[in-house]
Amino acid sequence: MQRAEFYRLAGVVLDLAIEAHDLLRGATRQEVPGVREDKEKFPNAIVTTITILDEAGEQAMGKPRGTYITIDAPALLAENPPVHEEIAGLLSQKLNLLLQNLQVGPTDPVLVVGLGNWEATPDSLGPKVINQFTVTRHLLKYAPQSMPPGTRPVSALAPGVLGTTGIETAEIIRGVVEKTGPRVIIAIDALAAGDLNRVGSSIQISDTGISPGSGVGNQRLGINLQTMGVPVIAIGIPTVVHAGVIIFEALNQLQQAFPNVNLQINQALAQNLSRNVLSPFGGNLTVTPKEVDDLVHNLAWVIGNALNRSLHTNLLRTHAAIPLH
Repeated sequence: MQRAEFYRLAGVVLDLAIEAHDLLRGATRQEVPGVREDKEKFPNAIVTTITILDEAGEQAMGKPRGTYITIDAPALLAENPPVHEEIAGLLSQKLNLLLQNLQVGPTDPVLVVGLGNWEATPDSLGPKVINQFTVTRHLLKYAPQSMPPGTRPVSALAPGVLGTTGIETAEIIRGVVEKTGPRVIIAIDALAAGDLNRVGSSIQISDTGISPGSGVGNQRLGINLQTMGVPVIAIGIPTVVHAGVIIFEALNQLQQAFPNVNLQINQALAQNLSRNVLSPFGGNLTVTPKEVDDLVHNLAWVIGNALNRSLHTNLLRTHAAIPLH
């Protein structure tokens, strides 16, 4: 059975556009109509840009048209601050590119939203990023004399999740947008991977917004241009993987290790595996690495560093001593 069919039967949702694109191309590596892929190589990362060009691409990928940039950097998994800072610089470059494409000026107000549940470690990436960069909107309002000319007003919000607030996250953000009037929203969220190698080591940045909870089968109201009234740039990193991915990989490696064994992964077997193995969890089980605490802490630092570089160019140039947390 093909990986795509197994994932469909097991209920695996792919948050990363690069994974959805690879799955569509399959072993034949045929081009997907309406989708363009570009690659760049850097010392510690490979950057893949997936551009969905038209309606045909939207239908094939199951994602809205726009730009999806993925930074694959396995070095994120190691304790290596200089490399982490290098990757933060790369993320900042790509964020600047999307801001320029959206015609966001250097002094336009920005709202950064940390999506997720701060009480669930794998889902706490967004809220933790909020503590890792500099907010300035209040300073420009109440102490403008302390800020150098050209400082951008940046505000931040960690709205929590529906289960703890009783309010749809999108409703909270929309209310803040109406009151503060940002030119663009930057939303940070934890994602679900379709490849074990991408957990904690791939960063996706896109200009199409985000659907909170979609990767774990708990989709909420989307946060995008249509619902917010302003453009939304999404930054996400996978921190979990669906158990169905592990089942498929185990079967695949078993078949490779014992090629003489006739192990046919057909539809009936896939359905039985998903039903029997994952039945205690309703067929929807996601898993995360044991060291997820340290992983999320480091990833939040990288994103916060990138946000400071992109949003506070004038401020950092004037006050070079301001720490990048």
